[in-house]
Amino acid sequence: MSGRHTTWISYTATLGALTVATLLLGLPFVWMLLTSLKSGGEVASYPPVWISGEWRWSNYADAWRVAPFGRFYINSVVVAGTTTFFQVAFALLMSYAFAVVRFPGKHVLLIAVLSTMMIPEEMKLVPNFILLSRLGWFDTYAGLIVPAVAHAFPVFVMYQQFRQIPRSLIEAAQADGAHHARILWHVALPMSRPVLTAVALVSLLGQWNAYLWPLIVTNSTSMRTLPLGVAYLRKQAEEGSVQWNLLMAAAVFVVAPIVILYTLLQKQFVEGITRGALKG
Repeated sequence: MSGRHTTWISYTATLGALTVATLLLGLPFVWMLLTSLKSGGEVASYPPVWISGEWRWSNYADAWRVAPFGRFYINSVVVAGTTTFFQVAFALLMSYAFAVVRFPGKHVLLIAVLSTMMIPEEMKLVPNFILLSRLGWFDTYAGLIVPAVAHAFPVFVMYQQFRQIPRSLIEAAQADGAHHARILWHVALPMSRPVLTAVALVSLLGQWNAYLWPLIVTNSTSMRTLPLGVAYLRKQAEEGSVQWNLLMAAAVFVVAPIVILYTLLQKQFVEGITRGALKG
């Protein structure tokens, strides 16, 4: 068997495996979209109906009216956006200092920061809840945002990126009289834009989909976020007052902004990953 023929078989097998994996991963998303456009009778029918006879776009308006999704959207945007901003900002400063600046105890501090990634998030719930209760931050934006603004993973990724910047560029900028803040803004940051985009998108996705901590630290409906809004609808569905097609429409409310954002930033995100930034 010739090498060219072997390469063609390998390419076809890889393409087939990727196609099957894509279909399997995308099937729940497609089912969610199709169900959100069905009538209540089509959702309950057996065998299942894949394509609705009449697409009911009004399901989205009905789902929006059943729960205060406008408020849920505002809360999710404020919490996820603010948390991501501070996570990225702190990661930039810390990773630059660890990668470029020379100071005593740097490696010990770096290990201490990175070792926090080994602590399960569940172990932080009780101490954080007690602290926030004593501060009076229960059911507030501060309680939702502050515990998540510092995270070791973005620090680790940006530290790896800054280490790849040639030391000669840093030294040349210093020889021209640039201080570290200027070097970070005008040298390191432009060279790290794809990785920074990937880090920001991963952080935003984690905060946008966060469920457990917002569930614990909020009590009123006005402070709930989108994932809790879907759970609110599901609870009503279990009581028989809301149809599953409306629940799927609400799930689309949660997914749509992230899909749109990923589509817009896809090029930078893929480039950031291919640089090996998110490995490890």
